[in-house]
Amino acid sequence: MPPTASEPRALRVGAMAWEAPDVLSLRLEDPRGQPLPPWRAGAHIDLLFEGIGTAQYSLCGPRNADHWRIGVLHQPDGRGVSRHIHRHLRPGDRVMVDGPRNHFELAPATGYLFIAGGIGITPLLAMIDEAEVAGRHWRLAYGGRTSEGMAFRRELERHGSRVALYPQDESGLMPVRALLAEAAPGTAVYCCGPEGLLQAVQSANAALDGARAIHFERFSAPAVSDTAAAPRPFTVTLARSGITLSVGAGQSLADALDARGVFVPTSCREGVCGSCETRVLAGRVEHRDALLSEEEKARNDTMMVCVSRACDDRLTLDL
Repeated sequence: MPPTASEPRALRVGAMAWEAPDVLSLRLEDPRGQPLPPWRAGAHIDLLFEGIGTAQYSLCGPRNADHWRIGVLHQPDGRGVSRHIHRHLRPGDRVMVDGPRNHFELAPATGYLFIAGGIGITPLLAMIDEAEVAGRHWRLAYGGRTSEGMAFRRELERHGSRVALYPQDESGLMPVRALLAEAAPGTAVYCCGPEGLLQAVQSANAALDGARAIHFERFSAPAVSDTAAAPRPFTVTLARSGITLSVGAGQSLADALDARGVFVPTSCREGVCGSCETRVLAGRVEHRDALLSEEEKARNDTMMVCVSRACDDRLTLDL
């Protein structure tokens, strides 16, 4: 089901700390001193900056605290949010925050193998905490370009041999096939990081036996295959508002909704954050997001309107 919409709230930056040369952690607090809503491992929030943009960041614990913590990688060539945070945001400032939402929840399992690349460590920090509380066996394989650039590595030292670091300049690429082969039956695999790492994990699992339950969180949606059909126009009926609109071949459904004054929250516009998830009442969806599982796509009852389209000529949405 689509997540329940939340109202953005103003939070205060209580503290900032360097976790690596290009990674700042932010402690976000309620300005009135009230505890923030609870969340589960895998959840993320959106930071909204008027005139700059919106970006999502995974909550990275501690889960039982009265504040939220995120890690922000400085991306000088990005859309501007991380650049603003690193260069201008300071403790005491207020930020608008939406969420949390969760499309990457930790499912029950006998054990866990966590695989992180770069800033992809952030959601896995909370998953480690959740696995610890549940008394489940877990291991973390964490890769980065250099050991100095691997955020939160000192925080992870307390876990001893359950954490294996793979700085590329010292040990080369992470041995994902060996890691998967060594995983005990019933182990769930959670992986977050750049697309190259995720593809390596998928390929290694397929080369073994494909039997492992692997869960991914992506920074961006995977590229559409060159063999995919070219986008074509379609018609959308909005059941609650009685509006019918046309979506052009070169137009996203989100843009078509915006043009008719129908508000659907959007953040990433790449099919990775889940803010625009909308219930589908009729019609087949061509899913182009990086969030829904194959089972969820097959149910055909929800879609990300920022990237997904209609397979046929018409869709009916619960809007």
